[in-house]
Amino acid sequence: MPDDKTSTESSDTTAAQPPATADALRHGLARRGEIAEETRVVAELARAHAEQLRVFAEDARILREQYREEFELGRQQREELRRTAEDARRATEEARHATIAAVTATADSLRTSLAQMQFLADASHTLRHLKPTKPDDAQ
Repeated sequence: MPDDKTSTESSDTTAAQPPATADALRHGLARRGEIAEETRVVAELARAHAEQLRVFAEDARILREQYREEFELGRQQREELRRTAEDARRATEEARHATIAAVTATADSLRTSLAQMQFLADASHTLRHLKPTKPDDAQ
């Protein structure tokens, strides 16, 4: 009966298995150690990559802040220029009104001077007609 094993054969097989199992366990443990090391290396690379991304994000934040400050400065300068232009426009408008008032005053003064000159010319003309031109006419 080939299937029948004696107790000695059975124990020989069992005794032979432990070294193979031990090798398998050692191999499995070694493999787990390799996997753990690989996992540690991958985790370290991921940490380094995350740190690099954090540095990039911080640099981007700093640049964004600088650009925001520059933009705000430009906006303030444009607003100041707008106010200055508005003040200049107002001053120009006031100067225009002052010029119109000066021209009006000058025209009124010239009109008054012309009226006085016409009055004096008419008075002179009237006096010339009333005044005797010859001594004989005076009698």
